[in-house]
Amino acid sequence: MSTLLKINNLSGGYYKEDIIKELSLNVNQGDFLVIIGPNGSGKTTLLRLLTRVLSLKEGEILYKDENILQMNLKQFCRKVAFVAQDISIDFSFTVEELVLMGRIPHLKRLQYETKRDIEIAREKLVLTDTLNLKDKPIDELSAGERQRVIIAQALAQEPELLFLDEPTSHLDIGHQVQILDLLKKLNRGSNLTIVMILHDLNLASAYSNRIALLDQGMVFKEGTPEEVLTYQNIEKVYKTVVLVNDHPVTGKPNVVLVPGDMS
Repeated sequence: MSTLLKINNLSGGYYKEDIIKELSLNVNQGDFLVIIGPNGSGKTTLLRLLTRVLSLKEGEILYKDENILQMNLKQFCRKVAFVAQDISIDFSFTVEELVLMGRIPHLKRLQYETKRDIEIAREKLVLTDTLNLKDKPIDELSAGERQRVIIAQALAQEPELLFLDEPTSHLDIGHQVQILDLLKKLNRGSNLTIVMILHDLNLASAYSNRIALLDQGMVFKEGTPEEVLTYQNIEKVYKTVVLVNDHPVTGKPNVVLVPGDMS
């Protein structure tokens, strides 16, 4: 597989503090890469650096060998979409209006959405099971509904590379599986490259083809789920005793927590 995103010696963070420290990682075309790690390991900061939300202190990020900082922002947003963990929307847009905003990188200045743009937005509403909400104000939705709408908006950009920060955190288990199944389907069928942060190690194992385990702003281990999700790696980084066995259905690593108090 060809390299889609190359991260070279990346450092950055907030104010004078480097959260990410000389981190290097490649994202290949067609990857479903999940980033894991304990709280404070730099997962969200890394995604904010990769999506130009935060400025780099050192290093470079190359998208198909082009430095992302030298790309026109609209051009960058035609290629890359980002679903953040914290969703704050200040105006009472309808769901359809919000999803249509994903088409902005494809429009000229002051251009109205075309019939095709509306068709694409509705396709993404159908994909995320939110078409029935299209006329509802976004601020009247539950947290889970809102998350699915924001994912629909990102998909409406028709990106080649999709970043997601904990996209299942507000969803019940049924919608968690629905969203991750959808992303896996798009990853396989539409060649959508996905980089996602997850806290649930078993979801990371089930859906990814590669995992990057972060610790203290650096890549502790990167590779297949089998290579990364060993009890030795997990116990060293998370400071928690676990058992790792094969999942009875998928055959992938299945992580079982061992309670500290067995009384």
